Amino acid sequence: MEDLFYFLAVVQIAVGAYLIWQGWQWLEYARRRMRTDPGFHAPRVAVLCPCKGLEPGLERNLVSLTEFNHQNYEVYFILASESDPAAAIVKRVISSSHVKAHLIVAGQPEGCGEKVNNLRVGVEQLPEEFEVLVFADSDGHPGKGWLQRLTAPLGNDRVGATTTMRWLIANRGNLASALLAAWNAPIVTMLSENGKNFCWGGGTAIRRSVFEGIGVVDEWRTSVSDDYSMTNALERAGRSILFVPECLTVSFVETDFSGLLEFTNRQILITRVYAQKIWRAAAVTHLLYCVTVVLGLALMIGDLIGERPALHIAALMIFILLLSAIRASLRVVAVTEILPASRAQIMNQAWVNIALLAAIPFLYLVNFTHSLITRKIRWRNIQYELISANQTRVIGN
Repeated sequence: MEDLFYFLAVVQIAVGAYLIWQGWQWLEYARRRMRTDPGFHAPRVAVLCPCKGLEPGLERNLVSLTEFNHQNYEVYFILASESDPAAAIVKRVISSSHVKAHLIVAGQPEGCGEKVNNLRVGVEQLPEEFEVLVFADSDGHPGKGWLQRLTAPLGNDRVGATTTMRWLIANRGNLASALLAAWNAPIVTMLSENGKNFCWGGGTAIRRSVFEGIGVVDEWRTSVSDDYSMTNALERAGRSILFVPECLTVSFVETDFSGLLEFTNRQILITRVYAQKIWRAAAVTHLLYCVTVVLGLALMIGDLIGERPALHIAALMIFILLLSAIRASLRVVAVTEILPASRAQIMNQAWVNIALLAAIPFLYLVNFTHSLITRKIRWRNIQYELISANQTRVIGN
């Protein structure tokens, strides 16, 4: 068993060293992007934000979508029903908005997710004058320069779409919220300068001509995932997805352990259905890490009980965890530079993304196991069965 542990430990050290190098490359890319002038590309933009129910900071988040320093845009808030609890807040935001803001009522979904249905109906009702579509989430709080920087690269016809990612900040100091923030953090650095990127539904911009040409609306008719469906459509058309780290979006999170598992299980199951290559690679990576840590702890405890030297195993374990901590620290440094307005909160919770990182792969392993035994998810109080990437069954509340 020791030979197996040594082999796995060497693999983990090699992977850890590579990921640190990758993290440094990510930091350098983010710094280059932040120094880049977005230029004067100012297309006519429609910002679409689906909403459902009440959540912490909802009004503040929606107001932020009306305060961008991009002059040539309008905001469309989309609800499935006007009786939704969020409707009153949406109407209040629209009435006080300094830019044109609208409410669209999409109706209930059939054979697709409610969010996807909201977006599909919203896009279909847009006037022809809009050149660029931007998709945002109601739980994000983007900065004033977010829209300009997200849409600027679309002036290059070779760019199919631009995207960014959320950075979660635990609104309360409970362990479940902290774990969710730490769980999400590594996803941020999955997107890169030259990697095979995927769209994130809370921050993606695409030219309308490209959107219509690759048939995203048709993808959405039977989908529960707005972002992976758009990603797959872009990939089939051979269109690139540019990651813009300077547009990272702060999202404040409050949850309990039930909400933690619901969110993380849902994300991994959606990934299994819509992005199997990503799912398989991530599953193997996290499984090997967990096996290495558990095996190392078992050997170390066995040596201590048998009064044999265990320092060499402990040293390897510490080194593996140290590499993870360095990688997490690079990520925190990058995010504090990208989001200076949230620097204090990010630094106050830096321990979340460093100290808890050793435990996060075990949470991922729970998520991967769950995705093997069910195709059902719950999203905003609606249950769905993900039969395939092209077939969704709405089960109900």
